[in-house]
Amino acid sequence: MFRRREPVPFAFVAEADRFRSNVTPPPRERLGRTQIAARGLVGLTVVAGLVGSLLFGIPALQPHQVPATSQQSEASEGR
Repeated sequence: MFRRREPVPFAFVAEADRFRSNVTPPPRERLGRTQIAARGLVGLTVVAGLVGSLLFGIPALQPHQVPATSQQSEASEGR
């Protein structure tokens, strides 16, 4: 940490940067089987939605290709 160059009138203000708490947070609660299963199902649903959007979206983004034979046959019929 850096030191302050100007004098500080109160000692507790100068030591505030270095203060560490000795209070530990409470332990986290363990998840039950139903909560783990629910989170897993939500995750699978999100992944399935992304995969489905890719499966339906990629063909829609492909450039439209018209077969060359149909263009030639239409052009020859029009003459």
